Amino acid sequence: MEWQPNQESLKTLSTCLRDSLSGFNQTVQKQAEEMLVQAKASPDINNYLALIFSSAVPPAGLDFTPDGWHLVRSAAGIMLKNQVKSHFKDIPANSLALVKLAIPMGIQDKNAQIRNVSGNIATELIRRGGLLNWPDFLPELLRLLSNEGGQIPNEAQEGAMAAMAKICEDNTKMLEAPVNGQRPLNFLLPKFIEATQSPLPKVRAQALTAINVFTDRKSQAMVNSVDSLLQHLFHLSEDPVPEVRRQVCRAFVRLVETRPDKLLPHISGLVDYIISQQKNDDEELACEAAEFWLSVGEHENLWQALEPYVNKIIPVLLECMVYSPEDIAALGGASDDEEEEDREEDIKPQFAKKTLTRNINKDDPSADQNKNGNAYEKLASMDEDLEDGEIDDDDEEDGDENPDEKWTLRKCSAAALDVFARDFGGSVFTSILPYLQTNLKHQDWPYREAAVLALGAVAEGCMDVVVPHLPELVPYLISLLEDPEPVVRQITCWTLGRYSSWAAELQDPAQKNTYFMPLMDGILRKMLDKNKKVQEAGASAMANLEEKAGKQLEPYCGPIIQQYVRCFGKYKDRNMWILYDCVQTLAEHIGPVLARPELTGQLMPALIDRWQKVGDQSRELFPLLECLSYVAMALGDAFAPFAEPIFARCIQIIHQNLEQALAATNNANFDQPDKDFLVTSLDLLSAIIQALSDEKAAKLVQNSQPTFFELLSFCMEDPADEVQQSAYALLGDCAKYVFGQLKPFLPSILPILLKRLDLGGILDEEIEGSFSVVNNACWSAGEIAMQYKKEMAPYVPELLERCVAIISDPNVPKGVNENAAIALGRLGLDNYELLAPLLPRFAEDFLDSMDEVDPSEEKATAFKGFSMVVAQNPQSIESVLMHFFVAIARYPELKLRTVSKADLHDVFQNVLNIYRQIIPQFHEFISQMEPQDQEALKTNYTI
Repeated sequence: MEWQPNQESLKTLSTCLRDSLSGFNQTVQKQAEEMLVQAKASPDINNYLALIFSSAVPPAGLDFTPDGWHLVRSAAGIMLKNQVKSHFKDIPANSLALVKLAIPMGIQDKNAQIRNVSGNIATELIRRGGLLNWPDFLPELLRLLSNEGGQIPNEAQEGAMAAMAKICEDNTKMLEAPVNGQRPLNFLLPKFIEATQSPLPKVRAQALTAINVFTDRKSQAMVNSVDSLLQHLFHLSEDPVPEVRRQVCRAFVRLVETRPDKLLPHISGLVDYIISQQKNDDEELACEAAEFWLSVGEHENLWQALEPYVNKIIPVLLECMVYSPEDIAALGGASDDEEEEDREEDIKPQFAKKTLTRNINKDDPSADQNKNGNAYEKLASMDEDLEDGEIDDDDEEDGDENPDEKWTLRKCSAAALDVFARDFGGSVFTSILPYLQTNLKHQDWPYREAAVLALGAVAEGCMDVVVPHLPELVPYLISLLEDPEPVVRQITCWTLGRYSSWAAELQDPAQKNTYFMPLMDGILRKMLDKNKKVQEAGASAMANLEEKAGKQLEPYCGPIIQQYVRCFGKYKDRNMWILYDCVQTLAEHIGPVLARPELTGQLMPALIDRWQKVGDQSRELFPLLECLSYVAMALGDAFAPFAEPIFARCIQIIHQNLEQALAATNNANFDQPDKDFLVTSLDLLSAIIQALSDEKAAKLVQNSQPTFFELLSFCMEDPADEVQQSAYALLGDCAKYVFGQLKPFLPSILPILLKRLDLGGILDEEIEGSFSVVNNACWSAGEIAMQYKKEMAPYVPELLERCVAIISDPNVPKGVNENAAIALGRLGLDNYELLAPLLPRFAEDFLDSMDEVDPSEEKATAFKGFSMVVAQNPQSIESVLMHFFVAIARYPELKLRTVSKADLHDVFQNVLNIYRQIIPQFHEFISQMEPQDQEALKTNYTI
């Protein structure tokens, strides 16, 4: 029987939806939200939502304004989309059928907001259910789009194309994959290209949006259609609508990577076109155009094609690097703000709801937010797709953001100049030199600032030709650190950081005193500028200088640390993050020097003070934990006095995070916690275990039992690759430094590790992150094999199987292959009898892998284990015996005679002795080797 709504229930739900959006009465709003939660339990909830969403007028007896009813319908649509997203498998077939009837109606609605929400529901349905569960939907969209009879309203055409663009963005691989023997995209792409000829600007723009999902992908459909697409792009290049031209520029940018051959014949015309668009008053269009220079400049084959046009392009880049009047207004002319507290949105990415609020009704000029309280913001918050901190790339359309916080035409142009400098070298500096001479001392600060930016942008590519000018330029730049305009001081810090390598490498003490010391002193002083943005730029430049100067900073560590401690006392939350980077970069480059008592005595109290102030849920923990990891490694055992409370808190943070994740898995009302808490805590535990003496590290781990290895096991199986990656790194460190504590837990840990080494469990879309995990898992397996010795025996068959699969797979990255080979070799150290019968299965791949591995302790132990296996079954590797002998001959640095290499020498000698016994014409066999390899064997071994 056909479903019929209960009119009272329909009215109640409509009223609840309206009240849940109320910004004027929070009590009513809260009651309505609670009733909506209860309503979700009704088996008919999706039917009612679909009905409300698709109804152009409210139920009889309810008094809604047109705007008010549109809001209710949108709320119903968003709630319906969230239902599909979270509970698709539980929605009955008859309810799904009703939803699928409602969506085409919504796509054709007069209201842009309803059309937008319809597309969101449609793409979610396809994402969850696939194309075959809704086979007539895409043909229906194409029917609306084609408007063959001329009777389809403009709104329906726009809604259909916008929905299609969303479906392409969210279901890209599905459209490229075969469905019943046909790839949908092969049929759809020509239709999209055809739609770019629509008389409706929004259809043209959305058609290009859909096409651009695929322009940087090498699908068969794009191969088939690229010539037709290019013809249409050239035609659309003069379109009167900026958004259409923006998408045209985006298409050219993306085709650089996939079809440079198609663009090359048109490069002259493209240069002129991109220049014209970059000069456009529309910032987004101009910025999209400027991206073209970045893409071409970074393309390994296409960049040279720009050489004849560089002198035409660079003046445009320089012109676009000057702050616009709008940008200057947005900067607000702030100066001394060092005492002002940071706003929360300054510290982390802007909350996505605000952007969505501006865009949810962007196509509906009639929508008036003031009439509806905070209804639009509330509506945006209902959508589960955009989470805290996420910003949709296509939603960043407002001009009210600080230009320092977003990707702008100015930044894109500077980045392009940087790329050109690296491509074309000194000629770029020659080209900008007149500009610098005119503008570096310009009386108007925007021109001074742009000139300093240009000078910094060419630093990496033009250093050689700039160096003769630096004795004059650097003192002037140092003087600009006192410029009255904060933005000039800010960019000067950045540029000095870019040239700091020149000053750091000066050998003459007089020159060092003239240039390096004042440069470093100036940057350090700017870290305590009265403007917070300048402080940030100073700290960033100091981190850059640390990278470039390295150990040359050792004599200056005292004043550097003193300034950092002052910064810890002065900085607000945002700049703390970059200050942590300064500390960890210094720790990384000067290492044990930091352990000097006079330095540790200043730095550690400042870090511990911050450690105690930052809460367990604060995102500031991420950079703080990472910083402490570097400091612990630098201090070594000198970190011991601070280790115990830090170690315990990391365990606590991991425990809390895993409990929160479990709660969120079992209850949809809870949010998943941020995995960065796990990653940074695991990494700090690793650093502490490496830094302390084995005895002290073992005591910390022992005091954390049984929690420590139980938590580590959970992290090894966490859904996030980055968590697993850090967990396996910690596991390997535990095997290396605290094996006694790890050993009792290996029977439960090793099966998890072996499962993770199975390449069959890696999905295509997760392949990059998964290989990072497999890499660390291989390394940790090798470390465990070294320590567990013969007790590894029960795990040998499976570990062998996994490692052989990895080293024999040509698609596995080099680093993963090498770690798997090392683990396999180390397995032979104490289990050579078990591996010997299977030696022919892996000998050739092992030797191939080892050819690529740099000399190390790991390589020595792996070769020793492999050679011990060979000694048990020498006849089995006849086909690769010459390869093995060459590897022995070429094994480097044996004369250093470290313990492991001395052992390896003896094992190699033993293997050679065995083959001398079993090969009748041994010397004839040796004579087939290259002369230098024969000589190496005779010199280092008795043969």
